[in-house]
Amino acid sequence: MRMAVDQALAANRANWDERVPSHLVAYGVDEFVTDPRRLTPVMQEDLALLAPHLPGSTPAGRSVVHLQCHLGLDTLSWARCGAAATGIDFSPAAIEAARGIGDRAGVPARFIVSDVDNAARVCGERYDIVYTGVGALCWLPDLDAWAHTIADLLRPGGVFYVRDAHPMLATVDQGRSSRELVVTQPYFGTGTPLRYEDGTTYADDRVRLSNAVTFEWPHSMSEIIQSLLDAGLTLTSLAEHRHMPWQALPDMVRTERGWALPEHRERLPLTFSLVATKPA
Repeated sequence: MRMAVDQALAANRANWDERVPSHLVAYGVDEFVTDPRRLTPVMQEDLALLAPHLPGSTPAGRSVVHLQCHLGLDTLSWARCGAAATGIDFSPAAIEAARGIGDRAGVPARFIVSDVDNAARVCGERYDIVYTGVGALCWLPDLDAWAHTIADLLRPGGVFYVRDAHPMLATVDQGRSSRELVVTQPYFGTGTPLRYEDGTTYADDRVRLSNAVTFEWPHSMSEIIQSLLDAGLTLTSLAEHRHMPWQALPDMVRTERGWALPEHRERLPLTFSLVATKPA
């Protein structure tokens, strides 16, 4: 079983390594580097949702670790807001790119190659804020290990924040119009990952990857929340949202807050956000 998980994670790592060159273009890295006031839209929204749970409503002067940081643009956005920021990702190519972006932008941040399970050991320190960006949880086979990593990384009184695709959205047939929401994928995880062979990337569908096979693990809302509670964290906020940062269904429309269903948006949550704290 462990060998099968390791093989799936190795396939995912090869896929994410290969995505880096195209994502450097699609993510607008040059614009981020040349504009010292630029923050990523994802981080701006996350900060707005997290701010009420921070003393003074600002990350300035606090230490932040960003799990599954990819190219590190969100991590560097935290640093531009005055945080001492560390980014962690399992892709050596992504971390190398993140370090280069930080150097070009003149933004101090620490970037470390590690999977989530070993992040606390590799970092060797604790943080005021643990942050996970969108599109991260489906790549993790074991949320109990994830949650215990978060607890180990947090200082007493520290805050954890995540916003991600809603588990219910992941069950919907993404090839159909949103007028007809049809459940075709599992909501509850079985331990067996879902296998995909798209050969492209969400950031640029013109890209053709040679490492085309990826694996994803479904996680229900109850699994996400219970894993954090079992790790000793205290849930302080949970919200569900009707917009998201990418076009998950073919007829979604772009709005001021991101992509949304074209009509009857009350039918389906697209993302969720969660805040939890480590007892002091």
